[in-house]
Amino acid sequence: MLEEVTIPKNKGYIYLQGEGIQKTIIAYDSHQATDTSATFTAFSDYIVISGVTFKNTYNVPLVTPLANPIIPAVAARMLGDKYLIIDSSFDGFQDTLFDALGRHYYKRCVISGGVDFIFGYAQSLFEECTLNLTVGTYAPENPYGVITAQGRKSPTDNGGFVFKDCTVSSAVKGKALLGRAWEPYARVIFYRSNLSDVILPIGWDAWRAKGQEGNTMFAEYGCTGAGADTSGRVAWMKKSSEKEVLNFSNVSFIDQDGWLNSLPIKV
Repeated sequence: MLEEVTIPKNKGYIYLQGEGIQKTIIAYDSHQATDTSATFTAFSDYIVISGVTFKNTYNVPLVTPLANPIIPAVAARMLGDKYLIIDSSFDGFQDTLFDALGRHYYKRCVISGGVDFIFGYAQSLFEECTLNLTVGTYAPENPYGVITAQGRKSPTDNGGFVFKDCTVSSAVKGKALLGRAWEPYARVIFYRSNLSDVILPIGWDAWRAKGQEGNTMFAEYGCTGAGADTSGRVAWMKKSSEKEVLNFSNVSFIDQDGWLNSLPIKV
């Protein structure tokens, strides 16, 4: 399907079921801005998605050198609360998944990209997902890739991205950061995940939290793989205990009121 798809605010309680990520593909090539380029946009609450690929074909598939300038080209923009996304795929290059607002649970999903390809302000748990890096030296101003750009704005903001039992992989040469701070209180946690050698030793970048690094929460615990050595990480990365990390890596981080049990499918 080559078109843009939007679920409006007044159309909640939708179950979007595909036939698998190789068969059900929603693709488009819009680009320029994160709030206008998305192939798929959901505004309403209570959305369930299973077995669907969302793709922005701008600069995809990746060729070297890039065929087009590096600019936002969003595959999916998630703006509502209480989303369950399982066995699905998000494919793009820059700003692939705009995990914008609300509480979301991604399970067994594949998310591919090169620059800030999981970004936004949402409160989300990613479990058993594959983060596929299409990284490399694209241009002098972009010598490496970045997985996350999280936008938590204040200490009372519940937002954050938690990656539990995930895999970071790459089929190309290049290096990448686990994340950079889109806002000063950015929160990203990798727990029990396998990190390949594509991860840069420093791991993280303060970006818009420069000078306020102590406000961020970038943490890793129990990770494995060639990229999991934290001895070279930035000095201000949080040294969290397992107990602290478990407070976020449990499904209760996004399911305080039991909304997952009200959905038509179980995970």
